[in-house]
Amino acid sequence: MNFRLKRYKKEYDYSYAFGVFPALELLTHRPRDCRGVILHPKGRANRGMEKIRAICGEYHISVGEQERTLSRIGARENDYAAAVFKKTAPPLDPAANHIVLVHPASPGNLGTIIRTALAFDFRDLAIIQPAADIFHPEVVRASMGALFQLRFERFPDFAAYQDAYPRNFYPLMTDGALPLPEAAFEPPFGLVFGPENAGLPAEFRDLGTPLRIPQSPAVDSLNLAIAVGITLYAAGSG
Repeated sequence: MNFRLKRYKKEYDYSYAFGVFPALELLTHRPRDCRGVILHPKGRANRGMEKIRAICGEYHISVGEQERTLSRIGARENDYAAAVFKKTAPPLDPAANHIVLVHPASPGNLGTIIRTALAFDFRDLAIIQPAADIFHPEVVRASMGALFQLRFERFPDFAAYQDAYPRNFYPLMTDGALPLPEAAFEPPFGLVFGPENAGLPAEFRDLGTPLRIPQSPAVDSLNLAIAVGITLYAAGSG
């Protein structure tokens, strides 16, 4: 790396995968996007560090111990590695089923959804702007590096996504007409989720087959990441 690393900003063309496991996920699945790896001397006994060095050697990726640099760019005390990666967004597979997030605001939720998607073998994620920055290190951290196995695209509005990827849509709404367990998913489909604070607006009731997750009246709605997980399980096993 021939430039001085700084704390992450959205306008940069690079970001960080903090932690040994997320760094390994990057190196395993998208090594050519990695610009270099910074290690902490306290992690020398960590077995993952050996794997990091081996992969970096195979792909001729810069790697070195720089404790002060880790601190400067925002690594936590137990982050023994930070991989610097180039921002790239693999396009969606038009034949695959998609997760569609409309204005997701929480980096933690976004990262958790990415990891959950991979667990249920959903690998295509559409994000409708404005939204949390998918490249933010906190998103990468929450995803545990699962980000590097997904395809994702960002769209200025839902109409732009719909035009690019026509399919059967299943918007998740608290007042959806059909209970989730009764849904028969017809691929290729898009599972559409609204933002954490308000859910999908009323106009999505006219889109495809609106679904609801049956739940107790003790709470008004589920956390977004939880709702996505439940829906992916139902759609993947249906």
